[in-house]
Amino acid sequence: MQQSSTNKTITVSFMLAGILVGIFLRVVIDTISALATGPVGRFFSQDIVKHGLPLVVGFAVFVFLQANKGIHAWADEVVTEISRVVWPSRKDTTAMTIVVCVMVLISGVLFGILDAVSGAVISWMLHQNFFGLFS
Repeated sequence: MQQSSTNKTITVSFMLAGILVGIFLRVVIDTISALATGPVGRFFSQDIVKHGLPLVVGFAVFVFLQANKGIHAWADEVVTEISRVVWPSRKDTTAMTIVVCVMVLISGVLFGILDAVSGAVISWMLHQNFFGLFS
């Protein structure tokens, strides 16, 4: 993969990280403003806090990630390793998906039969006073 393409991928990833942090902070602020009362609730209900704070924090996360050489080098290594991954073909993916679905169906049927049989046995034992509990 070319260096400029790697840098674009890293920049977009850092941008998404900043957006996710901003969204998370917005949800936390909305939750606090809905649950808190008094001055704390009023503070977190202000538009500058609800909208501005997540925007500023998200942008700060993006700038921090972009400016940090260690994180940037790590992200570059991650993108390089991901580009080396050999992904399965569409035919292989379809075949593996069918195998998984069939195995899930088979195990579901087997567990259903086991549940029905064990339930019937326990019900029979209780009705026969097999354990001597109901003398």
